[in-house]
Amino acid sequence: MRKALSGTVITVIYLFLLAPIIAVFLISFNSSSALKIDLGSPSLQWYQEMLSNSAFIEGAKVSFITAAVVSVVVLVLGVPVALAIARREFPGKNALSAFFLSPLLVPSVVIGLGLLLVFQPLALTGTYLGIIIAHFGITVPYVIRTTLMSLKTNDVSCEEAARVHGAGPFTTFFRITLPIISPGLIAGAVMAFIISFDEAVISLFVAGSGRTTLPVEMFRYLQYRSDPAIAALSVILILISVLLVVVIERVVGLRKVMNS
Repeated sequence: MRKALSGTVITVIYLFLLAPIIAVFLISFNSSSALKIDLGSPSLQWYQEMLSNSAFIEGAKVSFITAAVVSVVVLVLGVPVALAIARREFPGKNALSAFFLSPLLVPSVVIGLGLLLVFQPLALTGTYLGIIIAHFGITVPYVIRTTLMSLKTNDVSCEEAARVHGAGPFTTFFRITLPIISPGLIAGAVMAFIISFDEAVISLFVAGSGRTTLPVEMFRYLQYRSDPAIAALSVILILISVLLVVVIERVVGLRKVMNS
C-alpha cells in the first residue's frame, strides 16, 4: 500500500514538473494562431513558420558558433586550473577555487549588468568576442567541477608510475591523466555547450543590436507576436538538449561522472 502510494506521489510530482513541457509540445501543433492548447486537428504549419524565420536562423547560427567556441575555450583554460587545484599546494588555493566557482552564486542579472558596463566602452557589446567572454565566465565553473571530480577519483599511482619510468609532465598528462579524466572533460564541455546555447539573461545585456543569440531573438519575437511558432522552436530546442545529454550518457556515462 505504501509503495503504491509513494509511486503515485512520485508520478504526480513528475507530471507537475513536466506539465510546462507537455503544454509547449501541444501548443506547437496548434492549427490556430492562438498561443494556447488547441485540441483540434494537429498541424505542422508553425514548424514551417519557425524554419522560415530568418531571425531564428541567424540567432541559432550565432548561438551554435558561440557555444562551440566556449566549449573549447573553457576546456583549454579550465582544465589547467582544475589540475593546479587538485595536484598542487600553494598559497591562496582555496581562494582561487572559490573565485572560479563564484559565478554560480551571483545572479545572472547582476553579471549581465556588470558585463554591459565593462563591455560598452570597449565596443564589445553585440560581438562574438563579447558574448564568448560573457559565456565563458558562467560555464567555466562546470568544467572545473567535473574535471576536479574526475581527478579526485583518479588513481594517482598511475601518474607516479609514469614519472618513475621517466615520463615528463606533458607525457604523463597526455598519455595517462587525460584518457582517465576524459569522461569528466566531455561532460563539462557538453554542459558548457548547453548552458551557453540556452543562456538568455546575460545575452540580453551583452548582445545589443549586433550579434544576437537565439534566446534573445525568442524574447524579441515575443515582444511583438504571440503565436505557436515560438512553441515549435522551444520543442526543437528541448529535443536537441535531451538527445545530446542521452548520447553523452550512453557514450561516457555522464550520470556516473556527475555523481562521482
